[in-house]
Amino acid sequence: MGRRHEVDARGFTLLEVIVTLFVVALAVGVVVPVVGRSTETLRGRSQVARFSALLRHARDQAITTRRNHAVVINPAEHRATIIAGRDEVRETRALPPDLGVEANPPSALTVRFEPNGVSSGAEFRLTAGPVRYRITVDALTGRVRVERQ
Repeated sequence: MGRRHEVDARGFTLLEVIVTLFVVALAVGVVVPVVGRSTETLRGRSQVARFSALLRHARDQAITTRRNHAVVINPAEHRATIIAGRDEVRETRALPPDLGVEANPPSALTVRFEPNGVSSGAEFRLTAGPVRYRITVDALTGRVRVERQ
């Protein structure tokens, strides 16, 4: 009888390689936009968290130092300043250029915190990337709350 020829099957056919590359390209095309949006959302959350932490810090400083503190927000210059007493600038922080800040009413761009914890109260609408947030400063307690809208 004749000899059998055995075929060595250690490689891939061109069709298998093309199909595999197509599946990988399709997966990358779906995953990359999702990861990009997630990164943008996380960056926005981080910016909002820093903004609310600044307000909480000013309140805590007013209580612990027993001196009035105010946070003055300047959205046009992307800056927030903490002022102790009448005119002592304690610190100035840059706000991210892509963070939109609106106060309701506009006079709330200056929030005052008293040593006993009360505040002038404020409501801010922050836009960070595709998401909007509302930050409220309770007038009676001075507590800062953040909620996504």
